[in-house]
Amino acid sequence: MASELILFVLVVFAINLLPAFGPPTWSIIVVAGLNTQIPYPVLVVCGAAAAASGRFALATVFRFWGSRISERLRGNLAAAKEAFEEKRRNWLLGLGLFALSPLPSAQLFAAAGMAGVRLLPFTLAFFAGRLVSYSIYAGSAHLIESYSMGDAFREVLTSPLAIVVQVALLAGLAILPRIDWARLLGRQQESDGNSGE
Repeated sequence: MASELILFVLVVFAINLLPAFGPPTWSIIVVAGLNTQIPYPVLVVCGAAAAASGRFALATVFRFWGSRISERLRGNLAAAKEAFEEKRRNWLLGLGLFALSPLPSAQLFAAAGMAGVRLLPFTLAFFAGRLVSYSIYAGSAHLIESYSMGDAFREVLTSPLAIVVQVALLAGLAILPRIDWARLLGRQQESDGNSGE
Protein backbone atom coordinates (compact mmCIF):
# COMPACT_ATOMS: atom_id res chain seq x y z
CA MET A 1 0.00 0.00 0.00
CA ALA A 2 2.90 2.39 0.71
CA SER A 3 4.17 2.17 -2.86
CA GLU A 4 0.66 2.78 -4.22
CA LEU A 5 0.32 5.86 -1.99
CA ILE A 6 3.71 7.22 -3.10
CA LEU A 7 2.77 6.71 -6.74
CA PHE A 8 -0.59 8.41 -6.15
CA VAL A 9 1.06 11.43 -4.49
CA LEU A 10 3.60 11.75 -7.31
CA VAL A 11 0.89 11.56 -10.00
CA VAL A 12 -1.26 14.20 -8.25
CA PHE A 13 1.76 16.48 -7.72
CA ALA A 14 2.81 16.14 -11.38
CA ILE A 15 -0.70 16.81 -12.69
CA ASN A 16 -0.92 19.94 -10.56
CA LEU A 17 2.33 21.22 -12.09
CA LEU A 18 0.59 21.45 -15.46
CA PRO A 19 -0.47 25.01 -16.37
CA ALA A 20 -3.44 23.64 -18.36
CA PHE A 21 -5.22 20.51 -19.61
CA GLY A 22 -4.56 18.33 -16.59
CA PRO A 23 -7.37 16.08 -15.36
CA PRO A 24 -9.04 17.21 -12.14
CA THR A 25 -7.44 15.80 -9.00
CA TRP A 26 -10.77 14.52 -7.72
CA SER A 27 -10.87 12.11 -10.67
CA ILE A 28 -7.45 10.72 -9.72
CA ILE A 29 -8.65 10.27 -6.13
CA VAL A 30 -11.75 8.40 -7.31
CA VAL A 31 -9.72 6.17 -9.65
CA ALA A 32 -7.16 5.43 -6.91
CA GLY A 33 -9.93 4.68 -4.42
CA LEU A 34 -11.59 2.25 -6.80
CA ASN A 35 -8.38 0.49 -7.82
CA THR A 36 -6.17 0.43 -4.71
CA GLN A 37 -6.47 -0.54 -1.05
CA ILE A 38 -5.78 3.03 0.13
CA PRO A 39 -8.64 4.33 2.30
CA TYR A 40 -10.46 7.38 0.94
CA PRO A 41 -9.62 9.63 3.93
CA VAL A 42 -5.91 9.03 3.27
CA LEU A 43 -6.38 9.70 -0.44
CA VAL A 44 -8.25 12.93 0.29
CA VAL A 45 -5.65 14.35 2.70
CA CYS A 46 -2.63 13.21 0.68
CA GLY A 47 -4.30 14.27 -2.57
CA ALA A 48 -5.09 17.75 -1.24
CA ALA A 49 -1.53 18.13 0.09
CA ALA A 50 0.04 16.94 -3.17
CA ALA A 51 -2.26 19.16 -5.24
CA ALA A 52 -1.49 22.22 -3.10
CA SER A 53 2.25 21.48 -3.29
CA GLY A 54 2.07 21.10 -7.06
CA ARG A 55 0.17 24.38 -7.47
CA PHE A 56 2.64 26.15 -5.17
CA ALA A 57 5.52 24.83 -7.29
CA LEU A 58 3.71 25.93 -10.48
CA ALA A 59 3.24 29.44 -9.05
CA THR A 60 6.92 29.53 -8.06
CA VAL A 61 7.95 28.70 -11.64
CA PHE A 62 5.73 31.51 -12.93
CA ARG A 63 7.18 33.87 -10.31
CA PHE A 64 10.65 33.08 -11.67
CA TRP A 65 9.39 33.61 -15.23
CA GLY A 66 7.75 36.89 -14.19
CA SER A 67 11.09 38.17 -12.91
CA ARG A 68 12.64 37.56 -16.35
CA ILE A 69 10.21 39.61 -18.46
CA SER A 70 10.81 43.21 -19.53
CA GLU A 71 10.89 46.02 -16.98
CA ARG A 72 7.68 47.54 -18.40
CA LEU A 73 5.77 44.25 -17.99
CA ARG A 74 7.20 43.77 -14.48
CA GLY A 75 5.93 47.28 -13.66
CA ASN A 76 2.45 46.33 -14.86
CA LEU A 77 2.48 43.24 -12.66
CA ALA A 78 3.76 45.26 -9.68
CA ALA A 79 0.84 47.69 -10.09
CA ALA A 80 -1.61 44.77 -10.17
CA LYS A 81 -0.03 43.29 -7.04
CA GLU A 82 -0.15 46.64 -5.23
CA ALA A 83 -3.81 47.18 -6.11
CA PHE A 84 -4.67 43.66 -4.96
CA GLU A 85 -2.75 43.79 -1.68
CA GLU A 86 -3.79 47.25 -0.49
CA LYS A 87 -7.23 46.24 0.81
CA ARG A 88 -8.02 43.44 3.22
CA ARG A 89 -11.26 42.80 1.34
CA ASN A 90 -9.25 41.93 -1.79
CA TRP A 91 -7.26 39.39 0.20
CA LEU A 92 -10.40 37.77 1.58
CA LEU A 93 -11.94 37.60 -1.90
CA GLY A 94 -8.71 36.11 -3.23
CA LEU A 95 -8.59 33.48 -0.50
CA GLY A 96 -12.21 32.58 -1.23
CA LEU A 97 -11.47 32.35 -4.94
CA PHE A 98 -8.57 29.96 -4.36
CA ALA A 99 -10.53 27.88 -1.86
CA LEU A 100 -13.88 27.61 -3.63
CA SER A 101 -13.52 28.61 -7.27
CA PRO A 102 -14.99 26.25 -9.86
CA LEU A 103 -12.45 27.64 -12.37
CA PRO A 104 -9.30 25.64 -13.10
CA SER A 105 -6.85 26.60 -10.39
CA ALA A 106 -3.67 26.26 -12.46
CA GLN A 107 -4.10 29.64 -14.10
CA LEU A 108 -5.01 31.29 -10.79
CA PHE A 109 -1.76 30.07 -9.26
CA ALA A 110 0.25 31.00 -12.35
CA ALA A 111 -1.18 34.53 -12.25
CA ALA A 112 -0.51 34.86 -8.52
CA GLY A 113 3.05 33.66 -9.00
CA MET A 114 3.67 35.95 -11.95
CA ALA A 115 2.30 38.97 -10.07
CA GLY A 116 4.48 38.16 -7.06
CA VAL A 117 1.71 38.00 -4.45
CA ARG A 118 2.26 35.99 -1.29
CA LEU A 119 1.59 32.36 -2.18
CA LEU A 120 1.36 30.61 1.17
CA PRO A 121 -2.07 32.00 2.21
CA PHE A 122 -3.54 31.08 -1.17
CA THR A 123 -1.98 27.62 -1.06
CA LEU A 124 -3.41 27.01 2.42
CA ALA A 125 -6.86 28.23 1.29
CA PHE A 126 -6.62 25.96 -1.76
CA PHE A 127 -5.65 23.01 0.48
CA ALA A 128 -8.58 23.64 2.86
CA GLY A 129 -11.06 24.03 0.01
CA ARG A 130 -9.82 20.87 -1.68
CA LEU A 131 -10.16 18.86 1.53
CA VAL A 132 -13.87 19.63 1.42
CA SER A 133 -14.44 19.12 -2.32
CA TYR A 134 -12.32 15.96 -2.53
CA SER A 135 -14.19 14.51 0.44
CA ILE A 136 -17.48 15.07 -1.37
CA TYR A 137 -16.18 13.39 -4.54
CA ALA A 138 -14.70 10.50 -2.55
CA GLY A 139 -18.01 10.05 -0.73
CA SER A 140 -19.84 9.70 -4.03
CA ALA A 141 -17.21 7.50 -5.70
CA HIS A 142 -19.51 4.47 -5.62
CA LEU A 143 -21.77 6.31 -8.09
CA ILE A 144 -19.04 6.36 -10.74
CA GLU A 145 -17.38 2.99 -10.25
CA SER A 146 -16.58 2.57 -13.93
CA TYR A 147 -14.56 5.82 -14.10
CA SER A 148 -10.95 5.35 -15.22
CA MET A 149 -7.81 7.45 -15.59
CA GLY A 150 -8.35 7.39 -19.34
CA ASP A 151 -11.83 8.83 -18.85
CA ALA A 152 -10.38 11.66 -16.77
CA PHE A 153 -7.83 12.63 -19.42
CA ARG A 154 -10.29 12.15 -22.28
CA GLU A 155 -12.82 14.44 -20.63
CA VAL A 156 -10.28 17.27 -20.30
CA LEU A 157 -8.86 16.85 -23.79
CA THR A 158 -12.08 16.32 -25.76
CA SER A 159 -14.77 18.37 -24.01
CA PRO A 160 -15.34 21.51 -26.11
CA LEU A 161 -16.30 23.54 -23.04
CA ALA A 162 -13.21 22.41 -21.09
CA ILE A 163 -10.96 23.26 -24.04
CA VAL A 164 -12.53 26.72 -24.50
CA VAL A 165 -12.20 27.51 -20.78
CA GLN A 166 -8.57 26.34 -20.64
CA VAL A 167 -7.57 28.27 -23.78
CA ALA A 168 -9.37 31.42 -22.57
CA LEU A 169 -7.63 31.25 -19.20
CA LEU A 170 -4.24 30.70 -20.85
CA ALA A 171 -4.90 33.72 -23.09
CA GLY A 172 -5.79 35.76 -20.01
CA LEU A 173 -2.57 34.66 -18.37
CA ALA A 174 -0.57 35.79 -21.42
CA ILE A 175 -2.38 39.16 -21.45
CA LEU A 176 -2.07 39.78 -17.68
CA PRO A 177 1.42 41.36 -17.70
CA ARG A 178 0.64 43.41 -20.82
CA ILE A 179 -2.19 45.34 -19.15
CA ASP A 180 -1.20 48.75 -17.79
CA TRP A 181 -2.79 48.14 -14.40
CA ALA A 182 -1.71 51.51 -12.98
CA ARG A 183 -3.55 53.38 -15.74
CA LEU A 184 -6.51 51.00 -15.74
CA LEU A 185 -6.99 51.43 -11.99
CA GLY A 186 -6.46 55.21 -12.18
CA ARG A 187 -3.12 55.21 -10.42
CA GLN A 188 -0.11 57.36 -11.16
CA GLN A 189 3.21 55.62 -11.21
CA GLU A 190 6.17 57.44 -9.72
CA SER A 191 7.77 57.75 -13.13
CA ASP A 192 4.69 59.60 -14.40
CA GLY A 193 5.07 62.17 -11.66
CA ASN A 194 8.63 62.89 -12.76
CA SER A 195 7.89 63.04 -16.47
CA GLY A 196 7.28 66.80 -16.47
CA GLU A 197 10.67 67.61 -14.91
